[in-house]
Amino acid sequence: MGVSESQVRAAYAECQRLASRHYENFPTASYLVPRDRRDALAAVYAFARYADDVADEPGVENRLEKLADWRAKLAASYEGRFDHPVFLALHDAAERYSLSRENFEKLLDAFESDVRVSRHKNFASLLAYCTCSANPVGRLTLELFGYHDSHLFELSDNICTALQLTNFWQDVAIDFSRDRIYMPQDDMERHQYTLDDLRAARCDQRWQELMTFQIARTRELFERGRTLPEEVHRKLRTQLRLTWLGGMEILARIEAADCDIFHRRPSLSKWDFLRLYWRARRAPLAPSVAPAPTVTIPS
Repeated sequence: MGVSESQVRAAYAECQRLASRHYENFPTASYLVPRDRRDALAAVYAFARYADDVADEPGVENRLEKLADWRAKLAASYEGRFDHPVFLALHDAAERYSLSRENFEKLLDAFESDVRVSRHKNFASLLAYCTCSANPVGRLTLELFGYHDSHLFELSDNICTALQLTNFWQDVAIDFSRDRIYMPQDDMERHQYTLDDLRAARCDQRWQELMTFQIARTRELFERGRTLPEEVHRKLRTQLRLTWLGGMEILARIEAADCDIFHRRPSLSKWDFLRLYWRARRAPLAPSVAPAPTVTIPS
C-alpha cells in the first residue's frame, strides 16, 4: 500500500498524542530516547495504549473481540496493509528497526489474560504473565537500537519482570479495587493472609512478611539484569540505569513504609527522577548486597 511521507508523519503525530495522553511516564521515556527513535517508541506505546484500555477500562463491551480485531490489524500491518494510523506508524517503525511481530503478539496475549484471569495461583503463573506483559517492551526497546542478542534479551527480561512485579506490589490496593489480585495465592496461604484480610487492608506482621518476601524476589531479578546498561550503546545506557534505579527506589519506599501500600501508594516525584537521573549519568549501577530467595523464570 503506497503512502506519502506526510501520511506517515501524521500517523506518528497521532501516536505521540495517544501515548502522551495515556502514559504519564511517556514524556520522560521519550525524552531519554534519541530523537530519531522517539516516533517508533510512540508507535509502540500507542499500540499498547488501545489494547490496555480495552482490557482495563470500565464499561468496555466485547473486550476479547476488540482485542482479536487489534491482533488482526497487527497481522495486516506486517503484510503492508493498514487502515488505522497506529498501524501505519507501526508498519513504518517495524521496517526501519526490524521490530519483531512476536513481541507485539505477546503483549496482546497479556491483555487477553487480563480479561480472563484475575488471580494467580503461584509465582510461576505470575512470572509467565510478565513474560508477555512486560518483557516484550524491553526487547522492543533493544531492537530499536539494533540489538537482537539473546544474552541482552535475557538481561532485559529480568529487569522488565522486576519492574512489573514492583508495580504489582505498589498497586495492590488499586488492583484489588478492580477485583484483581497479583499476589500469588499460595504465598498468601503460606503466610496465612486471607482475602478478607486484603479486603480489610490489614497491614500486620503477616502482610509485612509476605511483602518482604516478594520484594526480596523482585530485587534478585533486578540484580540479574543490573549489567545490561553497561553492555549497550551510551545513548541507551542512561535510560536503562534510570529505569533500574527507579524500580529499586520504589521497593525501598515500600519497605520504608512498613509495606503499608493500602493507605499511601509509594511513588517517585519529579525531583526524585532528577536525583536518580543524575546518578544514572554518573556511574554504573552498584550491586545489591541483600540476599534474596532463588527465582525460577519459566521458559
